[in-house]
This record gives sequence, C-alpha cells and structure tokens, in this order.
Amino acid sequence: MELNRFIYLYLTGVINMAGGPGSYLFGEEERKELSDVMETGYLFRYGSEDDPNFKRKVVTFEKEFAQYSGVKYCVAVSSGTGALMCCLAALGIGPGDEVIVPGYTFIASISSIILSKAIPVLAEINESLTIDPDDVRKRITKRTRAIMPVHMLGNPCDMDRIMEIAKEHSLYVIEDCCQAAGASYKGRKVGTIGDIGAFSLNIFKTITAGDGGMVITNDYDLYERAFGFHDQGHKPNRTGVEVGNRSIVGMNMRMNELTGAVALAQVRKTDKILSLMHGKKGKLKKLISDVPGVGFRVINDEKGECATLLTLLFKDKETADKFGAKIGSKTISHSGWHVYNNMEQILEKKTATEYNCPYVCEAYGRNIEYHAHMLPRTDSILERAINVSIGVVDKGLGAAFGLDVNSTDDEIYNTAEKIKSIMKEI
Repeated sequence: MELNRFIYLYLTGVINMAGGPGSYLFGEEERKELSDVMETGYLFRYGSEDDPNFKRKVVTFEKEFAQYSGVKYCVAVSSGTGALMCCLAALGIGPGDEVIVPGYTFIASISSIILSKAIPVLAEINESLTIDPDDVRKRITKRTRAIMPVHMLGNPCDMDRIMEIAKEHSLYVIEDCCQAAGASYKGRKVGTIGDIGAFSLNIFKTITAGDGGMVITNDYDLYERAFGFHDQGHKPNRTGVEVGNRSIVGMNMRMNELTGAVALAQVRKTDKILSLMHGKKGKLKKLISDVPGVGFRVINDEKGECATLLTLLFKDKETADKFGAKIGSKTISHSGWHVYNNMEQILEKKTATEYNCPYVCEAYGRNIEYHAHMLPRTDSILERAINVSIGVVDKGLGAAFGLDVNSTDDEIYNTAEKIKSIMKEI
C-alpha cells in the first residue's frame, strides 16, 4: 500500500477505527496542505519570507488558531503535554509551588506539574465531570500558585467561579483545553478566560495532526516565555532562525511543517466538526431522554461544549457495571490514565522525602501523599458514569460504544434503541 493511502486510511479510521472527529474527516484539504510542503521538501518551521520553498504552515496555523480563539498570541508545539509544560514555565511555576488539578483528567495534566518540579494538589470533580470549585477553595494554601481547570471531555469548567476564586487569592489560571478545542464558555473560547491555555492535536482530540499542541494567551510576556521554553530560549521569531538574545533556558518542542500543514487544514474545519457533533448528540440525547434510570452529566455551557461524548449517569455502580458489560465497555472509573486511581506512577508516592528534613520541606512544600480512593466524591461519580461516543471513539476514555462524526440518522436511532433495550433488561 502506498504511504499516502495508508496515512489517509489511518487518519480516516478505516485501518484503526479509534480516534477523534478530525481524524474521521481527514481529506482533500489536509492532502493539499501536505502536498504544498512535500513538493519543496522544506520541513523546518523557520525560513525566509523570500524563499519560495518555505510555505509557512506552522506560522500560518499559529495565526489562524489565535484568530479563531480571539487571542493575540499562539505558540504551536509538539504535544499537548508540551503545551502544558510551556504554560507552567511561562508562569514561573516550580519547586514548592502547588497547582490544584482535578483527579479526573489525563495524566499529562498531573505529570506536567511534577516535571516542572511543582506539586499537584488533586481536587474533586462534580457531576459535570470537571473540577469542583467548592473543593478547589478548600485546597488552597499559602503555597498555592495556580489552578488548572481541565475542560474534560469537551465540557467547559465553571469558569466564572474558578476565576472568582483565583482573583480572590491572587492565583494564576492555566486552562487545560486539550480535550476541548473549539469549546466556549458564555461566549468566550476556552483557553482565553484564564491567564494561559493549552491544547492538544493528538489523534483522539477534536481536531488532530496525529500529535502536536498549542499555547494561547493575550499576555505578551507569557507568550515570550512560552515561546522561549518551547524553542531553546529563543524570543518569538516568526520566519528566521534567531542567533543570540535568548531569554531563558528552554527545550525543543517545535512543530514541523508537515504537522503544521495538517493542523492548518483541521483548524479550518473546527466549526463544521462541532456543528456535526452537536447535531448528532442532540438527536441521540432526545431519543433516550425519557428512558427510566438514565441520567446525564451536567453541561456547564450547552451551546459551548464540544459534544464529543454523551456521558450517562446511573443511580448506582451496579447498574452502571451491568450496562457497561452489555455494550462491551466499562464505567469511566476504569478508563486508564484519565483517572487518578489508575495512575500507578503517582500512587503511594509522596511530594517530599521520607526523612524529616525541615530544609527540604521548607524548600519543596508540605508532604502530600497520593493514594487510591483519596477523592471519594470523584470515585462515586466515575463508578456510575458511562461514556457514549459521539465524535471521539476511544476505548481509553471508556468510549468504545456509540457513534462517530459520520454516523447516519439510522445509526443514531439504532444506538438509542439498543440503550433502551438494555435498560429494560437490567
């Protein structure tokens, strides 16, 4: 099989049917942008404006995503994890600083904090499956520097309350938008409400380039630091390779032109993707809205959410487990590294040394232990929750059953009928 045909089949889900909605809509637009780059063979994100071989795909993507989001600045990076690390570095968060983050999120939210040598403070979620502002307030200490609300499964967090708490305690807000590209909260795109926002272009996300990510902000100083951290300390330079004048010590998280080409085509499809998912989710939800025993998670902004998944909430764990078995899936509590209970990398670990050393504790903060079932409300909610796919088909999210972005009305109807039939049985 020729390479471009393999890529097409992979990204459209014919070879691997798991992925986000963008991967199912990969087509002529992406191939055109890729062909522009391949015709010249110029793959580096930097180049001269006078060089006809330099197609400026990454630069153009950054400008278009910033414009789409309604912000001044965007940095394209190599992953969503890298985007989160750039956000933390831009804010100067490091040893001893505490960052409040939900216990239900992909592990990258937590690992990026740890790799920044800061301290993740896990907080409960509520029935929106996003961070609970009431619990955030309880976990603030003198060492808290930031809150990291995660717009989990495309559902915007309760940002009014998050921002109120942050303002009251002079805290930074880092929006983890990795699962919510295109989402908005009360008319504002996610990632623009806090100080800085991080996105992912992973294969399972709303829009995709296979991998990649982006950082957005309206603050030039944060932009400059995020840019420097992603590219060996260089200050923002859109077209050329800067020599000297580096502001900080950074890493290499640059996006290449091939990734930028696909990302550019995908960002131009974002609104179409969201419209398709809202339509399909609305139809399915209406068909099962009167089924006894089936409830839904709270959506903090019905118009602004991504609608990538329909999350069902059952009355108890037993019912949810039975339903999951019938559809060949499991409750969200079993969805791998999206749930703190399954993150063996951090369980039974402590933030400080086991020795009673006042110097270490003073430098690196209080001793926090991470253990299974430390967030009882989160556990209770996730044990009763089942994800039905609408646009994101991902067994790792507990969303192996349901629809995809190309599903027909007949498929929506049949999915609803299966849910009704199962509920009658159990």
